[in-house]
Amino acid sequence: MAGRRQGGVTMHDVAAIAGVSIKTVSNVINGYPYIRPETKERVEAAIEQLGYRVNITARNLRQGRTGMIGLAVPELSLPYFAELADSVIRAAEPHGVVVLIEQTNAIRERELEVLTSARRHLTDGLIFSPLALGAEDRERFVVDYPMVLLGERIFHGPADHVTMSNVEAARAATRHLVESGRTRIAVIGAHEGETIGTAALRVQGYRQALEDAGLPFDPALLAEAGAWHRSTGAAAMHRLLDAGTEIDAVFGLNDALALGALRALHARGVAVPEDVAVLGFDDVDDAAYASPPLTSVAPGREQIARTAVELLLARVAGTAEGEPVEVYADFELVVRESTAGVHAPARA
Repeated sequence: MAGRRQGGVTMHDVAAIAGVSIKTVSNVINGYPYIRPETKERVEAAIEQLGYRVNITARNLRQGRTGMIGLAVPELSLPYFAELADSVIRAAEPHGVVVLIEQTNAIRERELEVLTSARRHLTDGLIFSPLALGAEDRERFVVDYPMVLLGERIFHGPADHVTMSNVEAARAATRHLVESGRTRIAVIGAHEGETIGTAALRVQGYRQALEDAGLPFDPALLAEAGAWHRSTGAAAMHRLLDAGTEIDAVFGLNDALALGALRALHARGVAVPEDVAVLGFDDVDDAAYASPPLTSVAPGREQIARTAVELLLARVAGTAEGEPVEVYADFELVVRESTAGVHAPARA
């Protein structure tokens, strides 16, 4: 009830200090959008002054909510998804929301189960990064609970979507290599025949940068890699070297691939960046501690997590209306020694 005590302070006490009704205090706490800013400030100041704490469990029960949201990702062993999960958890904490994490391993049946599982009744909504499902499965994403999509498999779908600026970021990364004098830039992580997906979009940006620079596209510089792991990056790098392919730079389509390529180059006695520059994508924590430190694209992970949580909770609360929105996160190229040598700037 409205007057129940939280640590000795009641909502009635907050209302009295702020000079408003208990209903107004409740509206501020629950994020009601149509409150005058000065009123909201008075209520928040009174909450801070009195140390009032909201009973989140009771509030969720009144509102028919669980206070939990789901996060489904392909693989937590990949540093990007592990760090994304951490970012989502931290973005949800200020809202008093717990995150239930599920791993799909990019298996179609498990991704379908995520959408239909009885576990959805335990959560108020879902943040979902599918890999096995694609545009042809669009109708399966028409669900009766709030959902936010991540990734590059579903565009213009029936749910809010937060994603990376893959094409533009890959173009900027490749441009950096070109401007540093590299002309034979290999790509590790390509997926043959893929037209929609992360690999296809990043290769598209790579090819645009080559065209901008007047450099020819050579299919021999595209190295296939199925799963984007360190081991597959190293194997692809060894194949390129064994084939005698002339290269002076490597663009790993994620940091795991780039780190694997870096290890293979070291094993073959190839100097980085003197002989071959190496660049990755995702800017995971490991990138800064590689030898040499890895230049990488920071794709806006914190922004992606924060935006996804806010969009989802707005749908849960019913304060967001209208058609689904698509949000592209900002990116930044973090230049380190793997492309610029010992004089690399901290940021680019």
